Amino acid sequence: MYRNYLKRGIDFILSLVGIIVLSPLFLILCLAIKLDSKGPIIFKQKRVGKDKKHFSIYKFRTMRIDTPKEMPTHLLENPDYFITNTGKFLRKTSLDELPQLFNILRGDMAVIGPRPALWNQDDLIAERDKYKANDIRPGLTGLAQISGRDELEIEHKAKLDGDYTSNVTPTMDLKCFFGTISAVFKHDGVVEGGTGSLNSKGDD
Repeated sequence: MYRNYLKRGIDFILSLVGIIVLSPLFLILCLAIKLDSKGPIIFKQKRVGKDKKHFSIYKFRTMRIDTPKEMPTHLLENPDYFITNTGKFLRKTSLDELPQLFNILRGDMAVIGPRPALWNQDDLIAERDKYKANDIRPGLTGLAQISGRDELEIEHKAKLDGDYTSNVTPTMDLKCFFGTISAVFKHDGVVEGGTGSLNSKGDD
């Protein structure tokens, strides 16, 4: 009942309320991005959604317009060179993710779920297939994000996504929601230019 019906309704209401309440912040961030560097305010990127269908994820642009396309930040030779001054703040505070409220409103994403993989992250997609984690809507945040985020090895991240997929409950969603708030304030698990620094043991 919750997984198939209530969760989507709650996501819709939360995203709509979030967009309305945070609209003044949206305007301020849009102005800051525009004044800081040339380029669009919103960055769109092809990601893997429910049942491995592709969709365009929305983020506030945090990088220069000459950044190589379709490449994860950690694979860039010098990520700091491409990240704008405003972008550094947005990434540190995770405010760059706010436009995904519109993805949630549209039904592309959920508030809680596995983070959507890039369309060309074949290794992560394949690992998630083992746990049926590609069969549900990806989320703004999830169990992996409160358990290490960028520091996790792909195999461990996919396993956590699988653990969530097999336990989509209000209790688990609340755990991920409040865990995310704590992680954002502590800046836990964010590794610019790197990934997988934690192994699969003793890192929760």
